[in-house]
Amino acid sequence: MGLVSKAGFWKAYKAEYKNLMRLGLPVLVTQLGIIVVSFADTMMVGAYGTDELAAAAFVNSLFMITVVMQIGFAAGVTPLIGALYSRGEHHEVGRTLRGGLQMNILVSAMFTIAMGTLYFFLDKFGQPEELLPLIKEYYLIVLATLIPMAVFNCCQQAANGTTDTASPMWIILGSNVINITGNYLLISGHFGCPELGLAGAGFSTLIARYSAMAGILCVVRFTRRYRPYLDGLKSGGATGDIRRKVWVTSYPVMIQSGVECFLWSFGAIVSGWFGKIQLASYQVVNTIAQLGFMTYMSFGVATSIRVANYTGLRDTTGIRRIATAGLHLNLVLSTIASAIFLLHGEWLIQVFTPDTEVISAAMLLIAPLILYQYGDAIQLTYANALRGTSEVKPLLWISVISYLFVGIPLLFLLAKVAGWMNVGVYYSFSGALIMASVLLINAFRRAVRHKELEFQHIS
Repeated sequence: MGLVSKAGFWKAYKAEYKNLMRLGLPVLVTQLGIIVVSFADTMMVGAYGTDELAAAAFVNSLFMITVVMQIGFAAGVTPLIGALYSRGEHHEVGRTLRGGLQMNILVSAMFTIAMGTLYFFLDKFGQPEELLPLIKEYYLIVLATLIPMAVFNCCQQAANGTTDTASPMWIILGSNVINITGNYLLISGHFGCPELGLAGAGFSTLIARYSAMAGILCVVRFTRRYRPYLDGLKSGGATGDIRRKVWVTSYPVMIQSGVECFLWSFGAIVSGWFGKIQLASYQVVNTIAQLGFMTYMSFGVATSIRVANYTGLRDTTGIRRIATAGLHLNLVLSTIASAIFLLHGEWLIQVFTPDTEVISAAMLLIAPLILYQYGDAIQLTYANALRGTSEVKPLLWISVISYLFVGIPLLFLLAKVAGWMNVGVYYSFSGALIMASVLLINAFRRAVRHKELEFQHIS
C-alpha cells in the first residue's frame, strides 16, 4: 500500500514539476540575463574605480526599493489575467491589461516625482563626501528609466498570466546585449565613444530599458498569440472597475516588496556609514546574491502562474500541490546556490573587483550569505503562491513584522551595537527571512481554506 501511495505521489508531482519547469525556465533564463547584466555593470564599474563602484552601490540601493515596488505592483496583474485566461475570457484579458497599464504608468509617475524630490536630499544620507558628484549624476539618469520599466513590467506580467514566459525572455536578453555593449562603449570610451565612467553605465541602462519597453509593446500589438486580446485592449469602454481590481490585488504586493527591499537598501546605507570599502564589498556580495534570489524568484513566478490557473478552475487540491512542488524545486536550487557560494565565493568576488581590501571585506559576507538561502527560497515560494490566490492582504502585515519589526532592530543590534558592520547587516537578513517564511506558510494555508469555502458557496 505504501509503495502504491508513493507511486501516486510522484506521478502527481512529476506533472507539476514539468509544468513549473516549462513556465519557470524561460523566466530563469530572463533572470540569469538580468544577473549577467548586473554582473557586467558591477565588473565594468568596479574595474573603472572603487569610488564609482561605491557610488553605484548607493544609488542602486535607493532605486532598488522603487524598482522592486514597481515590479510588485505589476505582479498584481498576473493572478487576474491567469484566472481569466484559464476560463478562456479573452476580451476580459485585454481589458485587464489596458487597466493594468493605466495603473502601472500612474504609480510609476508618482514614484518618479517622489524619487526626483529625494534627489535634493542626497547629501543628508551620511555618504562619503567625495562620492556625491558621482552619486548625483548617476541618480538622475536612473530616474529617467522608471516609467519604461513600469510599462514593460505590466506587459511581462500579463504575458506570464497567459503562460507566455518566453516572449519577455527574448526581449530581456536583447536589452541585456544592448546594456552590456553600451557599458563597454561608454564607461571607458571605446571605438571613439566618450569616456563617461559611471554615467556611461547609466546611459546604457536607460537605452536598454526603453528598448525593452518598445519590444514588448510590439509583441503585444502585432504578434498572432496576442491577437485574441486586442479587442479588449483597444476597447474604449469603462475600465474603472478593472483599475480598482488591479489596485486591490497590486498595492499589497507592492508594499510587501518595497518593505522587504527596504531592509536590503537600508543595509547599504548602514554599510556606507563604515566607509567606502564596506559599501563596495556589500555591493559586490549583493550582486553575487542575485544568483540565488533570481533563481528562486523564477520558479516562484511559475508557481504563482499555476496557482492563478488553478484558482480560476476552483481547484484547491491543485493549488496546494503546485505550491508544494514549487517548494521542492526551490529547496533543491537553494542547496545548489549555497554550494556555489561556499566553493567559489572568493573567485566570484575577484571577478568584480581587483581591490584587495574590498575582496577581504566581501569574503566575510559569504557565511551569512549562505545562511539565508533557504529562508529566501521558502519565503519567495509562498509569497508567490499567495499572490496566485489573489489573497494578498496578509503580505502587508507579514512584511512589516518580518522586515521592519524584526529585521531593522536586528540589523542595528548586529551592525552597530555588536560592531560587526556589514557582516552584522547580512546576518540580520537571515532572521527576517525565517520569520517571513513561517508567517507566509501559515497565511497561504489560511488563504486556501478560505478559497475552499468560497468555491463551495459558488457551487
